[in-house]
Amino acid sequence: MAVVVWLIVGVALWHLTIFVPDRFWQGIVGALIGSIFGALITGALVQVILGRGLGETDLITFFAAVPGFVAGAALIYWIGMRSEPVEADPEPVEATEA
Repeated sequence: MAVVVWLIVGVALWHLTIFVPDRFWQGIVGALIGSIFGALITGALVQVILGRGLGETDLITFFAAVPGFVAGAALIYWIGMRSEPVEADPEPVEATEA
């Protein structure tokens, strides 16, 4: 049950990425993948550290996935920013007298 909570938290918070400029690697789908995997990883880490099984859920199970969402989405955003082509500065156009 805890895996379902982490998955749903990642998907629910993924909806907030529409408020960020679309520079995610592979667009909004990349943001979804990063959000879900980040939430699953940190949720599982906290569950293991606390020594709980996957069937045990409480409010900590929810909050354990939030930092993973942030880290996963930020990682995918950073990868997308680095993969964008760098635009050269356009040369200034001088006005000619006719």
